[in-house]
Amino acid sequence: MEKLVVVGAGMASGRALEHIFEEAPGRFDVTLFGAEPRGNYNRLMLSPVLAGEKEYEQIITHDADWYRDHGVHTRFGETVTGIDRARKVVVSKDGETPYDKLIIATGSAPFIIPLPGKDLPGVMAFRDLDDVNQMVDVSKRAGSKAVVIGGGLLGLEAAAALNARGMEVVVLHLMGHVMERQLDPAAGYLLQRDLEARGIKVHCKAQTKAILGEERVEAVALEDGTVYGADIVVMAVGIRPETRIAVDAGLHVERGIVVNDQMVTSDPDVLALGECVEHEKIVYGLVAPLYDQAKILAKTLAKVDAAFRPVQTATQLKVTGVSVYSAGDFADAEDREEIVLRDANSGIYKRLVLKEDRVIGAVLYGETADGPWFFDMIRKGTDTRDMRDTLIFGQAYQGGAALDPMAAVAALPDDAEICGCNGVCKSAITGTIASKGLTDLDGVRAHTKASASCGSCTHLVEKLMAITLGDSYNPAAVKPMCPCTEHDHGTVRRLIVAKELKSIPAIMQELEWKTSCGCAKCRPALNYYLVAEWPGEYEDDNQSRFINERVHANIQKDGTYSVVPRMWGGMTNPKELRAIADVADKFAIPAVKVTGGQRIDLLGVKKEDLPGVWADLNAAGMVSGAAYAKGLRTVKTCVGSDWCRFGTQDSTGLGVRIEKFMWGAWTPAKLKMAVSGCPRNCAEATCKDIGVICVDSGYDIHFAGAAGLDIKGTEVIGHANTEDEALEIIVALTQLYREQGHYLERIYKWAKRVGNDSIKAAIIDDLDKRKYYFDRFVYSQQFAQVDPWEERVNGKDAHEFAAMAEFGLPVAAE
Repeated sequence: MEKLVVVGAGMASGRALEHIFEEAPGRFDVTLFGAEPRGNYNRLMLSPVLAGEKEYEQIITHDADWYRDHGVHTRFGETVTGIDRARKVVVSKDGETPYDKLIIATGSAPFIIPLPGKDLPGVMAFRDLDDVNQMVDVSKRAGSKAVVIGGGLLGLEAAAALNARGMEVVVLHLMGHVMERQLDPAAGYLLQRDLEARGIKVHCKAQTKAILGEERVEAVALEDGTVYGADIVVMAVGIRPETRIAVDAGLHVERGIVVNDQMVTSDPDVLALGECVEHEKIVYGLVAPLYDQAKILAKTLAKVDAAFRPVQTATQLKVTGVSVYSAGDFADAEDREEIVLRDANSGIYKRLVLKEDRVIGAVLYGETADGPWFFDMIRKGTDTRDMRDTLIFGQAYQGGAALDPMAAVAALPDDAEICGCNGVCKSAITGTIASKGLTDLDGVRAHTKASASCGSCTHLVEKLMAITLGDSYNPAAVKPMCPCTEHDHGTVRRLIVAKELKSIPAIMQELEWKTSCGCAKCRPALNYYLVAEWPGEYEDDNQSRFINERVHANIQKDGTYSVVPRMWGGMTNPKELRAIADVADKFAIPAVKVTGGQRIDLLGVKKEDLPGVWADLNAAGMVSGAAYAKGLRTVKTCVGSDWCRFGTQDSTGLGVRIEKFMWGAWTPAKLKMAVSGCPRNCAEATCKDIGVICVDSGYDIHFAGAAGLDIKGTEVIGHANTEDEALEIIVALTQLYREQGHYLERIYKWAKRVGNDSIKAAIIDDLDKRKYYFDRFVYSQQFAQVDPWEERVNGKDAHEFAAMAEFGLPVAAE
């Protein structure tokens, strides 16, 4: 008999032995080494064991009887320390073992982040039964706390299991949503919501700084200053192939041990499989391809022709009560399209990604029974043209006639409740439409309150309007904000507040977006609405902004950028002017121009030079002028009473005060202001978004002007007797615009839409409301007045400014 030595007693080698005994019975004398003091068990079931749902004995795949019946010499708890390929022996603590054929199945090792405190007792991985037993022991202590670093598949399974054991659990995840490799942001949002409903705290975009403790772990500190108490810290941030003995033996190793289609390494007598191997540049971590490898390896040893080929994989989360399924490639690309189904009330989300009428990726949440059917389509490349209209509904709906939703609504009885929030029945809506002559949704909301609260019944109300009004109903009167949704800007803003939606994925799921991640129209709008509504709670999503706002500079037609430092109220000094001149020389900036907003524009800056330009300007005390922003641009001033013989007030001082008070605030569209020291209006305040004309008795406050594609003079909103009062009116007016304006809607368009009377009533007539809006703005500014130039100089979003040549790519304009 040939001597076959197997190094590694995991699932892959266990399945390989099963196939070897089937393909070549009696051919090999097998010796099996395993580092753990036990035989093969199903590591996929460690999560249920940790949760207390299963016992270890229930997950054993090969017991002592199985090894004895197949004549396997087991060397459990004995680590192989070397391979002598010339003499064909493996070396362990108990000596040498010869082989004719050798299988390396050493699997993978958990990656431990090199943090301060990583070696403290209580810091562990989640890879084997010993890890599970340690966690179970700690969980028995009353009030024990666990921090899981890593929100991937393994980390979330560990978190859910520890939570089931009664521990207080926090998950720290570096990325923007959990399981980002398997789930898109929409499904990631749903998963986080469900985990938090179980009492598991999920902290995304978490930069871990250190693990704290004296004798053992006590807490975890983040870079932002947050500290979470911990009795154990579970590292679940990834794995890497365990290749040390292969490297020492001189085998070809890259990321993993390199094997061919027959699972043979660079040595013809050494085979390998599992998480330690690399095949065609791919290292597999899921069990299905590893089992395929086991089958091919057994055939190779039995001298049967076979070849391992790269395979599609599907993922399911093993957390009781959470249904998640993903398969294939679900990334966005121009040559792909998607079908999305959302049911906000049931917490269901389904997304299919198609290319050339074939499903190439699927993400399912909440209802996953059709996952294997979609996965089979992915593997087979099934043409979906004949089932396109019903594909997203799953296998059971194929061939069936689509239901007529209008007929279903028409058949509802008159007393059927349509709006649960306000208790409005069908007949109340249809009767009011007829008696009041209502023709739009806002009218129905005003008179019946139907769909005026959470908005989930809006589609039913609209169908009732269509049934009642017939051809006279014009749903196009309310224009959706983009093709991704049926909702207009106003409805979205209202529901963000009513439903307390605090992330883009939350909005898209709860308002049933038609696409998975939105588009270039809706994402910037949603990002702005969240910034405006939830200051301090929502973190601005840089990737949902246009290029100018992402890099804090205006892109020019040749692909370079312009940089405009802020000059408060148009004022500058020799130090700033010298800094600008030095920057222009240092970075060979080809053009320096005075702008119409009383600032200096540096034109022709290369993208990779932006952080350097900003650093030098910052050193001179200058910050971003936000010339790219949907926010406060400039406050233009004249010299005012300090210098001008006609000046009635200190217009320059007020302009500087306004700008320093309000800079950094995002608004629906760009916001330009001016303060003129007398009615001669040298600062052109009467064509700005907000303008001030200083007069002998104080300050006339103007707003809603335009001097671009549209030309429009301002209108007077009110008069202020003092500078403090003028500032309060201007700030409150800006905040009202921030909260009511649609994204990209300038002030003059907003005023025309909502009416000047309503604006004056809130800002001039009602002093309590004015104070309310003023205080709202002041509160938001503590989160807004951060110079983005300084942040980028310190390394934030550094990838945006690296020259593409650094990555071996040609440099091109965006």
